Amino acid sequence: MRFTVDRLDHLVLTVRNTTLSASWYQRVLGMDIEEYGRNNRIALSFGGQKINLRPETENGWTSAEGAQPGTSDLCFTTALQCHDIVKHLTACKVEITEGPVPRIGALGPVTSIYCRDPDGNLIEIASYQG
Repeated sequence: MRFTVDRLDHLVLTVRNTTLSASWYQRVLGMDIEEYGRNNRIALSFGGQKINLRPETENGWTSAEGAQPGTSDLCFTTALQCHDIVKHLTACKVEITEGPVPRIGALGPVTSIYCRDPDGNLIEIASYQG
């Protein structure tokens, strides 16, 4: 038997301010904010995945060695076309750092737009629609 994984279930982002980060991901990327577990931990859900927000100063989490805010590069896909993504980011007063530019995603060619979240993580928003 060969071991394989099916999909990414969730990931953990270390953040400076969970409230600020959760609000940004909800407002800019349309994610739902959830509280869960002990100490009212914060998660962001979208599709069949979630992102847990780990406060950088909070102990009691099992996490990556040396986890720091602003050290992740994340790519999210959307069914929107790029001109609509640009309009939305502009309306949210989010600076576009690059794009639209052609890239290759997990399923083939995409057009991507890049910005940064409040911690400086690089956020790529990709569209298979162009």
